[in-house]
Amino acid sequence: MIDIRMIRENTKDVKDAIRSLQTEAPIDEIVALDEKRRQNLQELEDLRHERNVTSKEIGRMKDAAPREELIEKMGAVNDRVKTLESELREVDADLERAMYLVPNLPHESVPVGVDESENIVLRQEGEPKTAEQFGFEPLPHWDLGPNLGIIDFERGAKLSGSRFYVLFGLGARLERALIHWMLDFHTEKHDYIEVYTPAIVREACMWGAGQLPKFKENIYHDVEDDLWLVGTAEIPLTNLHRDEILEAEQLPRKYVAHSPCFRREKFSAGRDVRGIKRVHQFNKVEMYHFATPETSYDELEALVKNAEDICRALEIPHRVIEMVTGDLGFTAAKKFDVEMWAPGCGEWLEVSSCSNCEAFQARRSNIRYRPEPDGKPVHVHTLNGSGLALPRTVIAILENYQQPDGSVVIPEVLRPWMGGVDKITPEAT
Repeated sequence: MIDIRMIRENTKDVKDAIRSLQTEAPIDEIVALDEKRRQNLQELEDLRHERNVTSKEIGRMKDAAPREELIEKMGAVNDRVKTLESELREVDADLERAMYLVPNLPHESVPVGVDESENIVLRQEGEPKTAEQFGFEPLPHWDLGPNLGIIDFERGAKLSGSRFYVLFGLGARLERALIHWMLDFHTEKHDYIEVYTPAIVREACMWGAGQLPKFKENIYHDVEDDLWLVGTAEIPLTNLHRDEILEAEQLPRKYVAHSPCFRREKFSAGRDVRGIKRVHQFNKVEMYHFATPETSYDELEALVKNAEDICRALEIPHRVIEMVTGDLGFTAAKKFDVEMWAPGCGEWLEVSSCSNCEAFQARRSNIRYRPEPDGKPVHVHTLNGSGLALPRTVIAILENYQQPDGSVVIPEVLRPWMGGVDKITPEAT
């Protein structure tokens, strides 16, 4: 969440920023609750001070009549203190609820725009291959995969319903190879610490990462044990240091984790229904940085570069997109997408979304650090980015590396993780 002082002292600017995000937040309610809370606290402080002074005075009094009069007066003060304490608990709860509905504010450098149609292409590396260069019309993965016998949509639907699928043979091995290779790539070349985290977390973790209450309808929830299935490893990685104070020399801390991800995709009904682009269960390798406020935007650049390095190593055309305010999302102060070209689908696929959340998640999760050994703790900045997401990376490989005979060549960097297999053919599956 954002700092209440920002709302209190810069109400108009906060409202303008939220409007630029093309969303709403209960700012007027927060301002009113904050004012009421501070009034209650001031009155409570005054009454408690009066009670302490009067109690000492009563202890020194010899005269019974004035003493009883003061005791009676203090009874009324005590009643008022209890009323104010009860009111304050209610106000605190209402204020917390309202604050959780406020999105992160965009960094001043974020371009203002209404929606994704106004996002900015910052750079592109590699040219999309044309049908002429292929020598044939490239197939989309939803045809290519079944032809090769490596993707089965019908059995996925039989097992779990729509937007599920099964990978067979070298299709399953390709996904596994990508995960292992990307983890090794990030730990060996980018100095990440590999982490294995649970894919099911407590509710507090969802609030801390900014998933609740905004995305409640998109999250799978085990009601009996009140546990939540993660839609990204960002959630447990955020909460690794919840309620901790880190030392400055520990920052930046860079983690990488693979996790299965689960999303109900209720917000995307009717979109991307063909193939494996938008499904309810998928794998993802996630990069996560804890940084100081002074270095977090350098870390964001590094995060994007690390995602691009994967695209380069796979030799697939990719581009970097800067998000405008209207497509920024709930938790990010600034965000870039990395997209790979998919010639069969004929579109750019987002394979990584790299965000600087600044102190938004850290404030929710109470993650701080000491700039100086004996200094006052302040909130860290948190950053996250896919490194990369599957199955879209699988889509890009299948569609870019398909051959005239219907086979798919394995990218050279993946072959050691594929047991030396260099091509997927129907016969090989």
